[in-house]
Amino acid sequence: MSNAIATAVLYWVLVLVMLVGVAGAFIPALPGASLIVAAIVIWGAIKGFASVGVALGVAIAVLILSLLIDFLAGYLGAKKAGASDWGQWGATIGLILGILGLLPTLPVGGPLVGMLLGPLLGAFVGEFLYRRELQFWQRTNTSLKASLGIMVGSLVGTLMQGLLAFASVVIFLFTTWSQWSY
Repeated sequence: MSNAIATAVLYWVLVLVMLVGVAGAFIPALPGASLIVAAIVIWGAIKGFASVGVALGVAIAVLILSLLIDFLAGYLGAKKAGASDWGQWGATIGLILGILGLLPTLPVGGPLVGMLLGPLLGAFVGEFLYRRELQFWQRTNTSLKASLGIMVGSLVGTLMQGLLAFASVVIFLFTTWSQWSY
């Protein structure tokens, strides 16, 4: 295989790895922005880091922003809905149990359904346990509101992370397009 063909194959394999990174922004079990950074670093090691400076800078910024967004989106959604720390911990535990397929109410659907319903159910249970001083229906309504707030905040954050990850891949393609053919 000639050097040009090998370079082209490597380029497109790395682009595919980056697209997996974009999917990872939406699917918690997959690495997201860090996978994009790693692929750009590999291309930089092959072609020289001067050729990927802008794309690497953007990808690192996206990685840092993704970490901040991940934390802030769920937190702000929870606070806006009046959720306690118990609700936030419940959402985290529910996510982990959902990914592992350990929720007793989800015998089918696997990790994808668990990732969607686990945080919602976990936040509800956590908030319901915390709000013991309220009457049952008021407790239920408060817990539902808090769990929906956490879920909406997390979904908005995930959407923002996905858009940022996609933008970093587009910038990589735009800045390196001419490099893969020679």
